[in-house]
Amino acid sequence: MTGRASPFEAARRRMIGPFLLPALAVYTLVMIVPSAATVWISFNEWAGVGPMEWAGLANYREMVADPVFGTSFVNTAKILVLVGGAVFVIAFVLTMLLQDMVGRKFVRAVVFFPSLVPGLVIAILWGFMLDPDGLVNAVLKALGVARPPLWLAPENMFTTVMAGMTWLAAGTYTVIFMAAADRIPRYYYEAAELDGASSWRRFRHITLPLMWDVIGVCAVLWAIGALKTFEFVLVFAGATGSLPPTGLWTFSVYAYAGAFPSDGVPKYGLASASAVLTMVLTVVLTVLVRRVMGRREQATY
Repeated sequence: MTGRASPFEAARRRMIGPFLLPALAVYTLVMIVPSAATVWISFNEWAGVGPMEWAGLANYREMVADPVFGTSFVNTAKILVLVGGAVFVIAFVLTMLLQDMVGRKFVRAVVFFPSLVPGLVIAILWGFMLDPDGLVNAVLKALGVARPPLWLAPENMFTTVMAGMTWLAAGTYTVIFMAAADRIPRYYYEAAELDGASSWRRFRHITLPLMWDVIGVCAVLWAIGALKTFEFVLVFAGATGSLPPTGLWTFSVYAYAGAFPSDGVPKYGLASASAVLTMVLTVVLTVLVRRVMGRREQATY
């Protein structure tokens, strides 16, 4: 038996390149070229029209020294950690509660419903509900609570935004976790029950290890989405035709404000620098999460 490939195998290998070229061309056009252009623009001063002026690292220095960017960094970190933690905890709790519940498919559909609606629509509905003349305040007034809505106070606005994002995302991760829990063989739990294992021990030694790969994928997805948070903040917190208060900005809103300011000259170089930093942080965080979550565990029952 020789190591030479058959004529059919050789022909198949020769066809791989031509079949891949269209996809590679599209990927290069819509991903590589815009990304490279963004990196190039970040080293220049440019108002969107006219020639660019080389600026080196000036845009990055201006961005790091800007207190508004510091605020956007903190807000993005809050969404990443606090909202992500709340979403995962809610998803786990609902998964455990609904695992043996009668009518779980209906409840799962209800929980998942917000995820079927575009984020922009959810942000608008969230704003209507929490408006001083909205549904929530009307109910509170009917109950005799006649006071300004605290959730719209400047110091509480970002917490309200995070609550809305939690409600929006919890359904998606709940359905994913429920699907992962459904694939765990029931005899693991039966063996654990015969050994007298408590609910917590069954969760710790069976459910969590056998869902670890799914949790890792969800953690990566959440990290990528959190760093790109944009539309919910812009639509919910921003008035029509204007940007939200700077205390609510995230990375993406900061970049958008640089490219499309409410007043003044656009700074595409500064906006591109923010986008490049977001891209770098996304890659670094994704690799970090994959390393942390990459280990595989086995059920101990």
